Amino acid sequence: MIQESKIKHLEFIQNIINRMNSNSFMIKGWMITILSAILALYANKPNSILPFIAIISTSLFWGLDAYYLQQERKFRCLYHDVVKDIIIEPFNMCLKQYSQFKQCRYSNVLLSKTLLTLYCPIIICLLLFEVYLNCSIH
Repeated sequence: MIQESKIKHLEFIQNIINRMNSNSFMIKGWMITILSAILALYANKPNSILPFIAIISTSLFWGLDAYYLQQERKFRCLYHDVVKDIIIEPFNMCLKQYSQFKQCRYSNVLLSKTLLTLYCPIIICLLLFEVYLNCSIH
């Protein structure tokens, strides 16, 4: 039989995983909203700096999204360890030991398939748009 404290610990971890996932979803929504606003501004008043600002803001959202996904992965590792009865103090939320795992490294998360397939096409389109603008001006 599972101890009541272990169940509570797993519930706490699951709540944090859900919050990280929710934050990641909100970041994607904000990125799309801000990107749309920047492009709408450009449509009203063309300015060659606006596509560059869109690229920078999208890249920043990519990095922030990767951070939340990295934290989510670390908490999933902690959840797994608590379930498997690996020696973890009750209600311990320390994630330091999971930073060494390949799937929890920031660079691996930043370049994960899920984030690459969302952010890379957007940045590539914005870069092509920027190049097109620079070529059409000259």
